[in-house]
Amino acid sequence: MILLAVVAAGIYALDQISKYLVVSRLAEGDIVRVLGDVLQMHFVRNPGAAFSMAAGMTWIFSIIAVAVVVLIVWFAGRIRSLAWSVVFGLLLGGVLGNLTDRLLREPSFGLGHVIDFISTPWLIPAIYNVADMAIVSSMVIFMYLTIRGIGLDGQRADASDPSESTPTQIAP
Repeated sequence: MILLAVVAAGIYALDQISKYLVVSRLAEGDIVRVLGDVLQMHFVRNPGAAFSMAAGMTWIFSIIAVAVVVLIVWFAGRIRSLAWSVVFGLLLGGVLGNLTDRLLREPSFGLGHVIDFISTPWLIPAIYNVADMAIVSSMVIFMYLTIRGIGLDGQRADASDPSESTPTQIAP
């Protein structure tokens, strides 16, 4: 649980500090080429979800984010694996980062626009932030652990489970 909290706090801090720096130093719409066309900072305010979809439903994303935070906090005590702690820490930090924007930024409480500023036009045509990267990273690790059959306790599904084993051969 400590690792989960440390990862979540680190992601949240990195997200909020980076957004503060972008808002305080760039004008909305500014594009700064960091590595040519490979990596750019492009400051936008996102009223919706990924790719600005569902812009008029910001309040729904706020409610869903609160539910996700509550579920992670409630669920955290069951996690016994460092890898799963990282997954849920990344998810919690990312969700809290974007939720803070939705709750505290303009235009109003619960309807705030998320600050996005990282652009990799050669890779994906989206502008995102540190919180978004943490959420996506958590989902990639989640899929990996799930495919590998690693439970919240860090153990792989027991291959010697009699209900899943092949029948033994009987000698003639």
